[in-house]
Amino acid sequence: MGSRPILVVGAGSWGTALAILLARNGHEVILWGHKPDHIATLKQQRENARFLPGVRFPDNLQLEADLNLALQTSRDILSVVPCKGLRSLLKQLAPFAGAEMNFCWASKGLEVGTQKLIHEIVSEELGDEVSQAVISGPTFATEVAAGLPGAATVASLDSAFAETWASRLHGETFRAYSSEDVIGVELGGALKNVMAIAAGMADGLGFGANTRVALVTRGLAEIMRLGEAMGARRETFMGLAGIGDLILTCTDDKSRNRRMGKALASGLSVAEAEQSIGQAVEGIKTAHAAIELAGRLQIELPISEQVVAILQQQCTPTEAVQALLSRQPGKEL
Repeated sequence: MGSRPILVVGAGSWGTALAILLARNGHEVILWGHKPDHIATLKQQRENARFLPGVRFPDNLQLEADLNLALQTSRDILSVVPCKGLRSLLKQLAPFAGAEMNFCWASKGLEVGTQKLIHEIVSEELGDEVSQAVISGPTFATEVAAGLPGAATVASLDSAFAETWASRLHGETFRAYSSEDVIGVELGGALKNVMAIAAGMADGLGFGANTRVALVTRGLAEIMRLGEAMGARRETFMGLAGIGDLILTCTDDKSRNRRMGKALASGLSVAEAEQSIGQAVEGIKTAHAAIELAGRLQIELPISEQVVAILQQQCTPTEAVQALLSRQPGKEL
């Protein structure tokens, strides 16, 4: 498994950053993107000037615009495509699936309509014979690409596979830890984006640090409540893929979901806010899917509910905060 190139699918900011990290760690890497003109530009410039300006590609990072050609070379795949495009990608990969394929993903979210986690989608489309793992944690692409210190968690039901991917990511400036709690790691990575939208709106309205911390803390309670109902381990949410990723995404403007919340608080529509950010804002679709999932499991997610209400223009950000504050007091735990 280690002698073959690693195929990174998705040439956005995070996919490019992970490809650079793996290449710096000594692995042969192929980076594929679905836009041939974008890949051609990356080939020519040897950097992703749009998302990661000034970060040069290592010599062992190659670019490829033909997915079928890339799959002839590698069966070790790291997918970094947005959740909404994942099933379509998996259908393209399915003819190559089998025991030799290893599939890892660093995408975050729930599938709209089915409310399925990514590992469920992967199993449906590629089969259980394919080794699977998820990467998640408090990591901004720009900082990883710049070689700044960071850490993440790799989760798989196959502990040896999780450790393999953790060792691939682990390097001089990046630490990677392994876990077997796939559900917990996925939910933490998905729902923190919803909470970041809420935190961004609160900050955009000028509500201050007290409000932000209260939202983060109660947001963690929501994530844990849903996670435990789905069989996740409580301690996972105390780690990098839980509270670590939640704090990062809710408090730093490198987070596109936090910026989304601030844009909504300024009076922009959802479409205008998305256009101003210029990248996928996973928390929008995840919020809707989370509410549907919670309804099925009969679990309350009050912050997520208010985020959805704002996204559907059922209330303003100010009215949403007032609705949360007017809830009846109860026990914290």
